[in-house]
Amino acid sequence: MPLSEVVVVIPAFNEQEALPLVLRDLPDVGAVIVVDNASTDQTAEVAQAGGATVVVEPRRGYGSACLAGLAKIEEQVTRGELDPSVIVFLDADYSDYPDQLPELTAPIFADQADFVLGSRILGDREQGAMPPQSLYGNHLACWLMRRLFGANYTDLGPFRAIAYPQLCRLGMVDTNFGWTIEMQIKATQAGLRTLELPVRYRKRVGKSKISGTLRGTILAGTKILTTIARYGFWRTSYRSCPSSSQADEAK
Repeated sequence: MPLSEVVVVIPAFNEQEALPLVLRDLPDVGAVIVVDNASTDQTAEVAQAGGATVVVEPRRGYGSACLAGLAKIEEQVTRGELDPSVIVFLDADYSDYPDQLPELTAPIFADQADFVLGSRILGDREQGAMPPQSLYGNHLACWLMRRLFGANYTDLGPFRAIAYPQLCRLGMVDTNFGWTIEMQIKATQAGLRTLELPVRYRKRVGKSKISGTLRGTILAGTKILTTIARYGFWRTSYRSCPSSSQADEAK
């Protein structure tokens, strides 16, 4: 499996303790991009020490960080520095198991899927890894997607892999909590071949910034419901990825 064609994007906000563990457990891939999302600790320094490319995104928000990572990939592709086939998104809190990355990317390389979602619901979860409010919100969001879009998901899991050309087609725009569900809705509406695989999940290192607080839980839940409503009227707008040939044309 050509993991050298995989680029991993890791959004990170104050994850100096967990991030080294994530980077340690990742298999060798083409590139790892850690997006420092306005951290006030040593997240950027430990990412660089771990061999990752660091992108600084001062605008807070999970989606903002993911978009900044994608912008960096596009920049490097245009310059001829990268030629990725698959993009993997992974949290920096060490709740996922990075060594499962080959399992998520294998169906894409085998041309069996365009988008592979790691499902915590189908996999083995450490007790307490997903608090009750997360489980309820997750179930409600998946039920609504199934009823409104015919999307058969069990989870909004952050550990996911998607073919780079197909990701470009989706035209992702959400800057915060709606990022994951936006991708899943758009993937369904764009007709991508989607697949869910069970992944293991454990308690994160440190306190959650979302489900660990009442404010975070309310904001995330509201954003997810708003995103579902918004994309009930969305229609696929196709675009293409930049290519390294653009760099040659610009010379």
